[in-house]
Amino acid sequence: MALFFDQEWFDAKLKAKDRTRDDVAAALRLSREQVDEVFKDQRELSPNHVTMLARLIEEPITEVVSRAGIATPAPAPKAPGDSAAVLAKLDEMEQRLVRMERAIADLQSLILATRPLG
Repeated sequence: MALFFDQEWFDAKLKAKDRTRDDVAAALRLSREQVDEVFKDQRELSPNHVTMLARLIEEPITEVVSRAGIATPAPAPKAPGDSAAVLAKLDEMEQRLVRMERAIADLQSLILATRPLG
């Protein structure tokens, strides 16, 4: 693990991907000055920034963390059951939506049935 931010490594990775620090700023939603502070080891990256930077330079998150300085936090790994829980929640929401659509259709029928003709 690097003690300080390895700006030479990051600059080389950016250059290899035909990217610039301006691209880093846009990806991390930081100003160029803030990105320069990161590269000078004067500003810390958040776990989300680490993930975004790894995607930008197409390197593993672990490598980015190891090169970004000793204080750089690694993003929390996703729990193995996360996707199953999300799919279950989506299924539940879909079922609720179907029930709501049926209820709305029933209410519309009742409203139309109680309207006077003519």
